[in-house]
Amino acid sequence: MARFLHTADWQLGMVRHFFTPEVQGRYSAARLEGIRRIAEVADQESCDFVVVSGDVFEDNQLARSIVAQAIDALATFSVPVYLLPGNHDPLLSAGSVWDAAVMSSLPSNVYVLRDEQSIEVPGCEVEVVGAVWRSKHPNVDLVAETIASLEPTSRTRVLVGHGIVDLLSPDPNNPNLISVPTVESAIGTGLIQYLALGDRHSVTDVGSSGRIWYSGTQLVTNYVEVEPNHVLIVDVDRDVCRVEKRRVSNWAFVERHFEVMGDDVGEVGSWIDEIENKHQTVVKVSLSGSVSLAGKAIIDEALEMGADRLAAIEQWDRHSDLVVVPEDADFRDLGFGGFVEDAISELRDIVAGDGTEAGAADDALGLIIRLSRSGQ
Repeated sequence: MARFLHTADWQLGMVRHFFTPEVQGRYSAARLEGIRRIAEVADQESCDFVVVSGDVFEDNQLARSIVAQAIDALATFSVPVYLLPGNHDPLLSAGSVWDAAVMSSLPSNVYVLRDEQSIEVPGCEVEVVGAVWRSKHPNVDLVAETIASLEPTSRTRVLVGHGIVDLLSPDPNNPNLISVPTVESAIGTGLIQYLALGDRHSVTDVGSSGRIWYSGTQLVTNYVEVEPNHVLIVDVDRDVCRVEKRRVSNWAFVERHFEVMGDDVGEVGSWIDEIENKHQTVVKVSLSGSVSLAGKAIIDEALEMGADRLAAIEQWDRHSDLVVVPEDADFRDLGFGGFVEDAISELRDIVAGDGTEAGAADDALGLIIRLSRSGQ
């Protein structure tokens, strides 16, 4: 029985627009460190080889240093590693990362799957074959096309593919959908024993055979992903297929909606306080309900402090509907006088008028309240 590690969607070079340069640097470093961690897991689990099911790189236009650092990380593997070009880094695009001069430094145990020819894995009765993305927009099912080219073999055969399967696609007319019935037919006849998929960033068991899996991404990239930060350990032969998850990263993207009413405004700050591993956690917050200006100031302060403690924090405006209703108590005993008091009165009139400047006036009043609180 063969044992191997299935991973995908490393997307080295990925940039998140809402990260500060410092956080982006840590996130990029975590992607590279994840490769080294995967190498450790492969050794710990006594894997015979590793397959990376597409999108090794974020795109084909990357700084030379990113590719060079990836090669250094790949050098930590002690077993064969098979890399599949995917839709982000197709094989034959102009300026393909796979043809960069630095690629000549790939370790001898790291193989780029460049065609549909089966490759025998040294030391075990297994062969690996890739359904290679040569361009960003193939108009065929590359996995089905590869299956059609295969001849029967006595070896255990692992097919490495990338893309969305027909069972999960919202667009049935997509020409490059992967046909699950075609794959399961090939599994049923013994033509292949496992399909290692990439593209979907969530760990997913596809179909009914238990032999078609998305490994998910090794480092979370978005809020909607299910069980990211994992790789799969696969034991497979013609009779048995066992798949187990192994965590390789602790970064998290978390969404949270708060329904706020009246003076009940402390939940946002309390929730942020309770988050573990803050420096590796990205949150997206939406708010609805009705609060006073003083309450809104407390929420804003909690979010600003959270931004200093978390990897990143986003406010989800599209899903927010927080109404700020100024109350007389908001302006009592602020400790200001003279022209500031006059400005407050003028801003209150603007808010009451509900014109185009009301939102900005609201923000200004909130800032004044926060400044008064900070001086107490």
